[in-house]
Amino acid sequence: MAMIQAIPAIDLKGGRCVRLFQGDPGRETVYSTDPAAVARQWERLGAPLLHLVDLDGAFSGSSAHGGVIAEIGRSVTIPFQVGGGIRSREAVQRALDAGAARAILGTVIVEQPQLAAKLAAEFGGRIVAGIDARGGIVAVRGWTAGAEVKAGELARQVEQWGIGEIIYTDTQKDGTLSGPNLQGLEEILTAGSFKVIVAGGISSREDLLALKPYAPRVSGVIIGKALYDGRITLPEAIAAMAD
Repeated sequence: MAMIQAIPAIDLKGGRCVRLFQGDPGRETVYSTDPAAVARQWERLGAPLLHLVDLDGAFSGSSAHGGVIAEIGRSVTIPFQVGGGIRSREAVQRALDAGAARAILGTVIVEQPQLAAKLAAEFGGRIVAGIDARGGIVAVRGWTAGAEVKAGELARQVEQWGIGEIIYTDTQKDGTLSGPNLQGLEEILTAGSFKVIVAGGISSREDLLALKPYAPRVSGVIIGKALYDGRITLPEAIAAMAD
């Protein structure tokens, strides 16, 4: 069975490393004022990949943490992917120039599909689709707005553009430590043959093990609050996925 990567999340807001409850900016917990140090810590503990989200960028529509992301790029040797406010070719290029292995497209896929398809064609495997859903319906603009499209339909569309990997986040689960939405995951998986990185709700080793039957289609799992609150360590998560 293929191994699923355990991927630490680093959410950036106001220059700090934070976690939000269900994406609500009014319900944040600050974990560090030095995101680059957090990135180095996850690298030391064995992270194969880091997941960076510019929350301010997601809410405003343009990157707000270019300097922080570049500092992380200089601080670690492992690959990282960046999302949040990446809605233009220039934003993709800036993320990659800052050291990101991949740029995550979210809102632009829904609101500017022709541009998103063009970016997917130009940058190839360095583009990942971020599909965030609530009740199976896609959420955009930092989850502040709903789009009249189902997550599975959007997944089918981006696969047609040549995007081979999707980050699927259940926004109702994110930051809640209530376990992954397996039903939603299964619906996404039936939409195509792309790989899926799962995010939202991971709280324990048991939650991680529940994803293992979905390998190799599920290629990774993003872990946030459970790591920061010490409910599971990164080495434990990596070992659970490798057993």
